[in-house]
Amino acid sequence: MTDAPASHPVHTDESEVLGGIRPSEVRVRFPPSPTGNLHVGNVRSALFNWAFARHFGGTFVLRIEDTDAARSTEESRQGVLDALHWLDLDPDEGPEQGGAYGPYVQSERRDLYADIVSRLIADGRAYRCYCTREEQEARAAAAGGDPGYDGHCRDLPEDQRAAYESEGRGYVVRMRMPDRDITFHDLVRGEITFPVGNVPDYVIVRGNGDPLYTLVNPVDDSLMHITHVLRGEDLLSSTPRQIVLHEALAELGVGSGRTPIFGHLPMVMGEGNRRLSKRDAGSGLAEYRERGFLPEGLLNYLALLGWAIAEDRDVFTMAEMAEAFDIRRVSGNPARFDQKKCEAINAAHIRMLPDAELVPHLVPFMVDAGLISDPPRADELGMLEGATPLIKERLNTCDEVVEKLRFLFTPDEQIEIEEKAQLKADDAAVLDAAIGALESLETFEAEPIQAALRASLVEGLGLKPKFAFGPVRVALTGSKVSPPLFESMELLGRASTLARLARARAGIEA
Repeated sequence: MTDAPASHPVHTDESEVLGGIRPSEVRVRFPPSPTGNLHVGNVRSALFNWAFARHFGGTFVLRIEDTDAARSTEESRQGVLDALHWLDLDPDEGPEQGGAYGPYVQSERRDLYADIVSRLIADGRAYRCYCTREEQEARAAAAGGDPGYDGHCRDLPEDQRAAYESEGRGYVVRMRMPDRDITFHDLVRGEITFPVGNVPDYVIVRGNGDPLYTLVNPVDDSLMHITHVLRGEDLLSSTPRQIVLHEALAELGVGSGRTPIFGHLPMVMGEGNRRLSKRDAGSGLAEYRERGFLPEGLLNYLALLGWAIAEDRDVFTMAEMAEAFDIRRVSGNPARFDQKKCEAINAAHIRMLPDAELVPHLVPFMVDAGLISDPPRADELGMLEGATPLIKERLNTCDEVVEKLRFLFTPDEQIEIEEKAQLKADDAAVLDAAIGALESLETFEAEPIQAALRASLVEGLGLKPKFAFGPVRVALTGSKVSPPLFESMELLGRASTLARLARARAGIEA
């Protein structure tokens, strides 16, 4: 994948996107939680952030958000890094690359969070809440069942706080929400307002002292000088909380001193107009790697889930996407994941790839199927290179190479004819004539092979091509469907071709 140029001319109509900063100052982040296989929705968010950064010549940051210690694993963390390498969405800063605002793993930043929480409490922007769940529920029921937190501890008298402390009560830390509406401009959805009272004072530190996403995500965005936050629509409801915390940090002189510009990407929907979940087939990135999608083919399709490079164009490279990307052209409407279109876009990228560059993508599947050695021998690689142009137009995914080319890498004596392709007694004469025509050929290449068989079977036996060449195809490949027949025979060579024809002919007699 080719990166867009490191500098970008600012057009007048992009000034609202930049919010007064220079293009090179753009900083975006991809903050996955290492709790399992990456979801295609996560990958789309990473792609849009990458394209946004590359478009402006800015910085793409990877931050591992592993505050959920119970579910986070080192295996998943490494899986995130491997996935981004495979997708060629390598960050400019991150756990592997380092950078000026590290560490880039949240579990390594706990002392920093503790210090900021202390400062927020001391400044009155956050407070300790000693309410038990039962007490909150009882008050909510008495007030008419409103489940939101009622602010009981936000202005707690000092003597009451001391009494709770002497009882040994535990506490959470809550952020104090202002008594005003929260309004911001979303790059995808326009102006959004959360009315006062819509968001209650929220918890930023658990009772056991663990910091929550509501604290660490905006704190890190501020400390890492993130200028734009592009993320899924499902996180829209958390935005007013984060804006308030950004404003508090700015007042305390912590971090960048500015609130990032937000853009919330449309939901990705699966079957039945339901949000595509991790449990749905086709939702995990690993499935696409295992099936042999090209990284650029998959990314091209994910880009179409809410954005388009042009009204009449679906296929493009990532460099072209970065050059053309405009976050304001992302639709706010839900995007439906279409597996067939995803395959079709991938097939287009397979066809775009030069044969020599496609072969390395095919090799692992042939190795896993036991059809070639690991690493491939020179003759095996030569056979695969010769066969790739024959099937390239027919591949949707790279794993399909196995069944399309299995016959070329199977020993002659192990070719099995499919049940639905069994030869009949009448086919014996066709195979006899084919053997006779091919034995005397001086040059065993596709054109002379085709001419000899046409003269012998079509003209000599008076058969239509379908009935003339069908039995030959079955004898050589074991199937009624195969890559172009005469080119396949050239790759097999005279000896294997004649051996398979003779074996199939003997099978008819048997």
